[in-house]
Formats: sequence, C-alpha cells, structure tokens
Amino acid sequence: MLYADVIIDISAPSLDRTFQYRVPEEWEREAVTGAPVLVPFGKGNSERKGYIVSLSEEPKIDRERLKPLSRVCERGLAIEDSLVELAYWMKEHYGGTWNDALRTVIPVKAAVERHEAREVAAKKGREELLLACEEAERKHHGAKARLLRQLAEQPVVPYEVVSGKMHCGAATVRSLETAGYLAVQPKRRETRLGEGFRTELNPEQEKAAAAILQTLGAPETFLLFGVTGSGKTEVYLRVIAEVLARGEQAIVLIPEIALTYQTVMRFYRCFGDRVAFLHSRLSKGERYAISERAKRGEISVMIGPRSALFTPFPKLSLIVVDEEHEGSYKSESTPRYHARETAVRRAQMIGATVVLGSATPSLESYRRALSGEYRLLTLSRRAGGAALPKAQIVDMRREFAERNRSIFSRPLREKMEERLQKGEQIMLFLNRRGYAGFLSCRSCGEALTCPHCDVSLTAHRDGTLRCHYCGYRTRTPERCPSCGSPYLAGFGTGTQKLEELVKKEFPQARVLRMDADTTRTKDGYERLLNAFGDHRADVLIGTQMIVKGHDFGGVTLMGVLAADMSLFASDFRAAERTFQLLAQAAGRAGREDKPGEVVIQTYQPEHYAVVAAAEQDYPKFFREELAFRKALHYPPEGNLLAVLGASPDESLLAQEMKRLLEDAKEFAGERELSIGWLGPAAAGLRRTNDIYRQVIYGKHADYEALVAVKNRMEQRLLSGEVGRGCRVQFDFNPLTLY
Repeated sequence: MLYADVIIDISAPSLDRTFQYRVPEEWEREAVTGAPVLVPFGKGNSERKGYIVSLSEEPKIDRERLKPLSRVCERGLAIEDSLVELAYWMKEHYGGTWNDALRTVIPVKAAVERHEAREVAAKKGREELLLACEEAERKHHGAKARLLRQLAEQPVVPYEVVSGKMHCGAATVRSLETAGYLAVQPKRRETRLGEGFRTELNPEQEKAAAAILQTLGAPETFLLFGVTGSGKTEVYLRVIAEVLARGEQAIVLIPEIALTYQTVMRFYRCFGDRVAFLHSRLSKGERYAISERAKRGEISVMIGPRSALFTPFPKLSLIVVDEEHEGSYKSESTPRYHARETAVRRAQMIGATVVLGSATPSLESYRRALSGEYRLLTLSRRAGGAALPKAQIVDMRREFAERNRSIFSRPLREKMEERLQKGEQIMLFLNRRGYAGFLSCRSCGEALTCPHCDVSLTAHRDGTLRCHYCGYRTRTPERCPSCGSPYLAGFGTGTQKLEELVKKEFPQARVLRMDADTTRTKDGYERLLNAFGDHRADVLIGTQMIVKGHDFGGVTLMGVLAADMSLFASDFRAAERTFQLLAQAAGRAGREDKPGEVVIQTYQPEHYAVVAAAEQDYPKFFREELAFRKALHYPPEGNLLAVLGASPDESLLAQEMKRLLEDAKEFAGERELSIGWLGPAAAGLRRTNDIYRQVIYGKHADYEALVAVKNRMEQRLLSGEVGRGCRVQFDFNPLTLY
C-alpha cells in the first residue's frame, strides 16, 4: 500500500504540516511527488486541493484511520521533486508556510484549458510591409506600425510576443490579417533556430564564455562583471547555444522592466521556437501551456522575471541572472525570497551552472566573488570599441551661489543646446515622478498628507494630489485645510515639472516623458521606447525605468538631475542604490560610434558614491562602502532579520510585538546567541492604507542563528500565545529598511 504526505492548499499557520492519506490502487501510477490532488479534509470530509510532497509504504498511524485521497487532478501539472525540495528550503530559509512556498514554485495555480501555440507570419515582402508601416504611423496607428515593422525584420513572430511584449491586441492582428499583410497560424512543430548565434566575440567575451563552458552543468556560480555596453548578453547567447547543442535547457532571468520586445526578438532570432517568455501580461492559460511545453522538453530556453526561475525543466543545466543587483529579484510577498540566492540553491541541488551578470554588482555578490565563493569574470571594455562616456560632476551649491536658480546647471544647458543643434538625442534622469514633491502651506508650514498613510501627497499637473502608496487621490485645495491660508506652494520637482521646464527652455525639442504615470496603459512603455528609438523625439525624460538596460545608439548626452536624491534615505543601502542608478544612467550615453557625455548635478559632489559612479569605478566604490558596512555589521559583513508586524489596532500591535521580542530574547539567551536587537519601533512608513506597522531588527554574523530565532517566533505565532490580531512577516537581509 502506498501512502502520500499531503500539504493542504490553505495558507493557515495552524495547517502548516503534512497530512497522510492512503493512495487507492487506481491512483498509484499518477500519485507522484509534486502532483496536485483532491483529498477529504476535516470532520466534514470536505474536498480540498493539496500537493503530494512525499510518498512512503509505511503508515504513520493505524492504516484504518487514514482516509483515502479522492483523486489526482488530471489537468494539474506535477511539480518536479527538486522543486518540492526547493520549496521546503525557501520555507525554512525565508519564513512562511509550506503552502506559501509551494504556491511560489508551482508553475500554475489552477488547471485551465490548454492554448494551442500560434505564430504570426508575414504574407507580404519587406518593402510592402515598410510602406504599410509608414502609412500606419501617419495615421497614428502605433500598434499596427510596430507589428508591420517587426514583420519586415522578422517574418515569423510568436503570437505570445505579439500580444504580450508588443502590446498588439487581437483587433489589430485581425485587421492586418484581413488586409492580407499577415496570417495567424499554428506554430510549426519543427525546431527553427532562426539565424542562430553568429556574433563574433571580442577576446574578453571569448575568455568569459570559455570559462563558463568549461564547467557547464556543474554546480558553479560565476559573476560576470562588465561595464555598461560590454556585451554581457552576447556571452549569454554563446553559452546558451552550447546548452542547446547538448540537448539541455537554460533559464534567463531579466528584470520585468528590461524585458522589451527587442530583447525578446533577439533571443528568438537566435533560438527560434526553442525559446519561451514569461511576463506579467500572460494569462493563466498561456502560462500553463508554456509550463507543459517546458516539462515535455519542447522548449529549451525560458526568459522572464523571477517567477521564471521555477520553470519545470527536466534537463536544466544553466541559470542566468542578468542585472543581478536589481531589487525586483526580491519577492515582496511571503516567502520573501531573493531570486539570486534561490537560483544558486536550485543549481546546487540539480548540478547546474549559474551566471550572475551586472555592471554594478550587489555588494553581496562582489564580496563572494572576491572571497572565491563565486568565480569572477570581468569585461572591462565596451563591445565594438565604443568608449565609456566622459562624466562631469556639477556642484549645484556653486550654481546657486552664482545666481543660477534654474533646475538646469549652465554646463547641462549648454550641452543640451549643442546636442539639439546636431540632431543628437538626450536623456534626462530624475527619480521622482509628478509635478512637485509635496504641497505645503507657507503660512503654517503644514504639508498636505494622505489621510490613510503617513506620507505627503504628491502634486500632479492635472490639479490632483496623489498618494503613491495607496492610490488615494483628491483635488488640490485652494486653501490650506489646517489654517485656511491661500498660500500653498509646491516643493521639489518631479518628472512632470521637468517636462514642462524642458519645453519652455528648449521649445524646438520634441520631448517624451516616461514614468509610472505615462506607462499605465498596456502599451505605454513599449510605445514610448519605440518612439524614442525611432528618433521621433529628441529628449527622453524619466525615472529609473529609463536607465535599466536600454540601448539607444543616438543618445550622446545623459543629464542626471538631483543625483543625491536617494543618497540620504534612511537606509544602509542608500549609497549603493545611488551608485547603481548613477552608473547605469551614465552607461546609456555614447553606446555606438558617437562619443557620449554625462552631466551629474548634485549638492554632494565629493561623496564617494557620486565620484565613483562618474568615473565608472566600481572597485573604488566597493572598498569605501564595504568599510562602512563592516563597521556597522550590515550585509554582506553580517546578516539582518526584519520582523514586520501589521495591524489596524496600533496599541495591540505595540503590545504583541513587544511580547514577541521578549520571547525571542529569552530563546536567544538560552542558546547563547548574541543577537543585536533594535525595536520594536514604528516602521519608517508607520501607517499605510489605515494599517499600522512596527518592525523589529535582529543582527548576527551567522545567518542560521537568525533562522533559528525566526523558527522560534513562527512557533510562538502558531501557538497563538503571541501575535493575536497581528500579521507578522519575516525578511532576511531586506533590500530596504521598513
């Protein structure tokens, strides 16, 4: 007789354990580890979904008392054994319940109708397609123009790329199909490798690729540290081509914001229909179909954000984490896993190779590379021989002293005028959206704040005040709500205000703005990128989304306004985040044959993060920042556990968090764990959406010591002795302090 240990699909701490069931003879073949099942649960034997996490031939209690499982879900996708093991590691390593972890690694959350794979094929020649594209552009039919232009370059495009990353709706596709420009057809089943990988690598790229290929399939982790524009993607493509030649599979993680359809098509041209893409716009049906194809071995390369890490590949031998320093690789929901660490763990479990790539690596990864835990590969020159941009730091204190009250320094204004005269493109980076940072009364000094969150409201040009945390919106009042004064003024400048100032100062310039407000529509992001890439604008203004890996050959000037805006945030990673943003921003200029320049405007021109970013000198920044981290025992020179409590009742929250900390201190003392505690204290954002938040921090050199404390806290929360009426989450080495 076969017995199955099942995790019930209910994320309740009291049910965070396995329940054993008898496996009826008719289901023994389908009952495998990871399979979704339906089981009778509770006194009423109501049917519940669950997942088999282990099988045995020995009952844990009297066989007659064990209930038989009802059935194995026919359309469910069984999880690989290794992914079940990975889920358990995530539960232990990051906190949360078994079910939380299983839901994270399961390819789909519900069985849905399988979708047939389709593709869009051109039915006209290149010239006809380009003529039709020009006509669509004249009529401002952006989606049609994008699709026609892409088909002119690539005659066959996967339908999921057209509907997803290209944001072309079914109506657009039908219209062009009716006009005879394209046909939607079932995807051909033969493997089409497109043009394959033909790019010649320079000596540094060849050396890096050879080192990875030498250990391909072994549990080895590489840090590919290359300056902006050094051609890290070409190295990935060369290694992936070898993976496919061996009949094996690869996962490429890319921050969602960098996954443009140009990136998609680059991989598709190399690997044809052996590649698939995950992104946030895929339906459950599309995700299910892709997971099934991956499990059957019909695709060999999966590209996407952190969720792509759990693709059920049976022959996975390579995991690439591009831009490994990006914060989007850290989950914001339980379990709060980091995709970089989880990728390394999955690779160790199955004997695969990991390649972490970045021009501005996280301190954690670079520290591990220097210590020998990772292997360091360096690309010190830009591919194609392009020079790194020249950077100029402008002291805005001096500009102010010399009576320049403009947001534009004199050097930046002069260089912008020069570029506009030459017909070259400019990017302006300001990491704050909106029209003004906040609105304040000049009579009483009160700032207008959100009624549901402890933050000031941001002023927008449409006459509204908005909370960028909970979405609250209200009309800008004519008088101060506190004292009735009419003297309300905006402080700080956002991207909306900057756009207005650029148009006023440079009326001849064609200006685009890219931030969370202009990219709300499904095609907003791609539409703006395409317009700027096609030279339909001279100046692109934006928040950090414009500095994330985009390659615009026409950009010769990058202006960074308020470079130190993030420098003095109440966060030990503030300098690292500032350096990464400035270095990535600087890397957007001069990526082809025309030299690039960067102007960094700051009130802290001597700060090591600003100076090192201007010089594109990561090792210099690393040495300075590591000394600071070492002095205060912050990661990577120590480990940090954040315990975040939330409740609508502030006094109850304070009481329960204090009790939780007292118990944790007693536990740590019994085991002689010298943990440094801070809190409980109000979180930096004390209240959001009418929920109060408090945080406890624990600091220790040994990660496992903090895991032991986390386990104790979870036990106490599970018993109900502490934490009643509160929601408590754990975050190890958080990317931002709460």
